[in-house]
Amino acid sequence: MQLWDYIGDNARSLTFLTYQHASLSFQTVLVGTLVAIAVAALVYRLPLASALTLTSSRVALTIPSLALLALLIVPFGLGVTPSFLMLAFFAMLPVIGNAVVGLRSVPSSVVESARGIGLSRWRILLTVELPIAWPVILTGIRVSTQMIVGVAAIVAYVLGPGLGSLIFNGLARLGGANALESALAGTILIVIIALVFDALLVLLGRLTISKGLS
Repeated sequence: MQLWDYIGDNARSLTFLTYQHASLSFQTVLVGTLVAIAVAALVYRLPLASALTLTSSRVALTIPSLALLALLIVPFGLGVTPSFLMLAFFAMLPVIGNAVVGLRSVPSSVVESARGIGLSRWRILLTVELPIAWPVILTGIRVSTQMIVGVAAIVAYVLGPGLGSLIFNGLARLGGANALESALAGTILIVIIALVFDALLVLLGRLTISKGLS
């Protein structure tokens, strides 16, 4: 009951922090996805470049997020900018691997048929290869989104927006009034955001993936 009382008493601030967290996660995943697809489109036809890109994206995932955040504080200070850059960087990594794999897995016979009817390289990419690779790319976006919604909590360490402040403030005050409720509320709301985003991405897949690829 204390948790529900805490949520009821702080509904306005919880709503605002939830919006901040969801907005930051959405924007960083969107930017990371666009950058990842652009990079994949540039390298997927080059075996060495695509192999290096895949390896680099996997290695980069091992970088501690807090360490990267600390490095970004030096040029950008505290607040939204280092938070956004760190999250967009990590959001890009799962997508770029899936995008390269998806584009490289498009059957060569399909590409040759598109060339045979006179389509340019970029039209083939946009109208043939990307639609065929889209289910694999979307899987990467789903993985990226779930990761970013969780990782976004740590930007509270650099005064970034979102629900992380509730969690860390609560943990820092354990034993104090409403400390546990604060941490639990922040955690539960992050899980809800992750579930909602994943449901929306599943719906997006149903709307955008060709029936022949399902």
